[in-house]
Amino acid sequence: MADITLTLSPTATPFPWAALITAYYVSANVKFEVDAAAPSLQTKASTVSDLEAILGELSPLVAQGDSTKQASFVSLAKSLPTVTAYPEVVGALDNLDDHFAYRTFLVGHSITVADLWVWSSLKGNIQALGVLKRNQHVHLSRWYSYIESLPSTQAATTALNDARATKAKSSKTASSFALGLPGAVEGQVVTRFPPEPSGYLHIGHTKAAILNQYFAAMYKGKLLIRFDDTNPAKEKAQFETTILEDLKLLDIKGDSLSHTSDYFKELHEYCVQLLKSGKGYADDTDQMQMRQERMDGIASKRRDSSPEDNLKIFEQMTSGDPAAQGWCIRAKISVDDPNKALRDPVVYRMNLLPHHRTGDKWKVYPTYDFACPIVDSMEGVTHALRTNEYRDRNPQYEWMQEALGLRKTTIWDFSRVNFVYTLLSKRKLLWFVQQGLVQGWDDPRFPTVRGIRRRGLTIEALKQYMLSQGPSQATIMLEWDGIWALNKKIIDPIAPRYWAIEKKDLVKVTLEGQSGVEAKAQPLHKKNPDVGEKTTVYGPEIYLDQEDGASFEDNEEITLMDWGNAIVKSKTKSTSGTIESIVMTLHLAGDFKKTKKKITWLTAPSDVHPLVPVTLIDYDYLISKKKLEEDDDVKDFVTPQTEFRTPAFSDANILKVKKGDIIQFERKGYFICDRAAEDGKEAEFVKIPDGKAASLASKAAGAGGAVPPEKVDVVPKTKGGAGKGGWGKSGPPSAAKSPANVLTPTKESVSKLESKSDADNGAVKEGDRLFLSDGTSGFPIPISTKMYDVKRVVGDAQGTPSSESTMYPVKSVYDV
Repeated sequence: MADITLTLSPTATPFPWAALITAYYVSANVKFEVDAAAPSLQTKASTVSDLEAILGELSPLVAQGDSTKQASFVSLAKSLPTVTAYPEVVGALDNLDDHFAYRTFLVGHSITVADLWVWSSLKGNIQALGVLKRNQHVHLSRWYSYIESLPSTQAATTALNDARATKAKSSKTASSFALGLPGAVEGQVVTRFPPEPSGYLHIGHTKAAILNQYFAAMYKGKLLIRFDDTNPAKEKAQFETTILEDLKLLDIKGDSLSHTSDYFKELHEYCVQLLKSGKGYADDTDQMQMRQERMDGIASKRRDSSPEDNLKIFEQMTSGDPAAQGWCIRAKISVDDPNKALRDPVVYRMNLLPHHRTGDKWKVYPTYDFACPIVDSMEGVTHALRTNEYRDRNPQYEWMQEALGLRKTTIWDFSRVNFVYTLLSKRKLLWFVQQGLVQGWDDPRFPTVRGIRRRGLTIEALKQYMLSQGPSQATIMLEWDGIWALNKKIIDPIAPRYWAIEKKDLVKVTLEGQSGVEAKAQPLHKKNPDVGEKTTVYGPEIYLDQEDGASFEDNEEITLMDWGNAIVKSKTKSTSGTIESIVMTLHLAGDFKKTKKKITWLTAPSDVHPLVPVTLIDYDYLISKKKLEEDDDVKDFVTPQTEFRTPAFSDANILKVKKGDIIQFERKGYFICDRAAEDGKEAEFVKIPDGKAASLASKAAGAGGAVPPEKVDVVPKTKGGAGKGGWGKSGPPSAAKSPANVLTPTKESVSKLESKSDADNGAVKEGDRLFLSDGTSGFPIPISTKMYDVKRVVGDAQGTPSSESTMYPVKSVYDV
């Protein structure tokens, strides 16, 4: 009812369950406000804030029963929350249980206010719920479960839980940022996000973007988006477009858009000012020599050049004079400051390459360290948020503004986001693209915004996760489990459920007791009817996964999901041991609660009800080491196989799924549609990690860490193995069964082992690595002993104990 709105706090104590449940039952609007002091109900005529008055307004909208009986139960509902003594609680529940022995509802033959309010009173009484869980009030429990299962009740409890979760999340975030920005004034804060248009945004950039937007909104200020386009050798216009698209994906919108190149003229003038004031100088020292002099604290031979000479050289650089090639402009800060970032950094370079926005107008370009503090000041930025990897350069930032007499900007730094088995370096990511090891910058294995979106990470999960990190200064390697687990919580309540059966060794099952083919409507999500319905086909022949078929015992009773129980009568195996066919008998009267196995299945295809071929795709990490050190060459740690494709069948319902839709193939996991089934192309679904610890280990990592790819061929193990999944995954069973997917020793390691064994007459020493048939490797455990030898007391032959006994015989008590 659009003209009725109930407002209440999700943290109210005691919580007004009756008002919430009744409001949802009559389809009234419900708003959760943390600061709401008391519940209130707004109608066309008035606004009431007394709980009893609210219930009085809502009551006539629900079916009414016998007035006398209803009044007595309403009175009971009002008194139940105050009943705390155990005997009184049990007594009240006993009376209700007796009442429901021959009744479905409290009053009459349909739900009334009495049912909603008594249920709400029980829901809000912890002791009553505790007694109910003992299953001693079967009739009352039946009624309670029915009211709880109503769509309106489910929607109400879900909305309340979401509101409470949002409140908890907001509280956590608020406490994380309790200190706020230093010197911030509401309405005057200006933050900026300055990406370089030389690549795609990755998950590390998202934290900076999200934090800048968060603080701008927190202080009711502004967020500026500025492209730091000061290096024509790296930047391209296409990256500006993709970065803006990525920001749109993140739902980040700036109040203005600018480029550092918009200020090239002003920046050039400030460099001239620096030279005139003697706070900068021109230098033609070779790059390697300059780097060494800065490290050693040695002054450049050009450091004491006159301002006039420096300005002359800068003019030559600006005009592109070949005589000025190799010269640069350096800030004259310090020669031997302990902070090496202050040792006369370069602020301007000559570059004859055309700029993607200004063309060949300029032949000199400022460095980021020079341009950033100047443009920040010019654009009115009050707070510059930077990762703490720039901390050593913060004094340099402040020096630039001080030396040029600019308005000061407050620097606020935070820790950079780093994830295990993940590269964030643009240079290294570009190498993977150039080598053809990935499909492109939007590859699901890439940590780019486009890559993780294509992998199934929602923007809501990404934003919540980044804000939950707070302004931490600690630089740590984050596991992927937290962000994927959060993502699962977001997609699980809304992801429609489908079924898929792997093509490889699928099992054909003949069902006795099913005579023909029929189709029925089933919910796409059993706990969320709003998701919609699907058509499930039932027939005498069905298909199962090989893994399920192989697990069945003879005469075992199993449950066919959304159908009922069936008893396994016989199985037919191939010569290789795989299950080819099974005969089952339907036993729909069986209790599904008593079966251990709940199985997904698909009815054999027909012209009317075809099966649709799909491909399930899973991925591993691109590198086999959790964290690459500075001297590590990425080429030495490339995971040999990172994509695993499993051909499968699904039913015709899957044809409605569009690209980008997130679904769940029940018992297989969550997937995002990477390509829909259209234009004659087979649908492809990428598996979304669920954050479970068992599925987060790299397939390329053994117990002791990374397995260097040059030593072994690394591929997934079978179910239950230690190396499953990249970014939270479990390897497809069909991929795991491939003969190629095992750890095998190289020829070099085999020859070394064989030579040792030959020399020692087959004995394997303690230091020799063993390669086992299941794909594992390791070192033998020594079994030597320090016990001294003892000679046999009698003879050398092995003694055989006698079976004779001197015990007297005893007659069995069972002998008659």
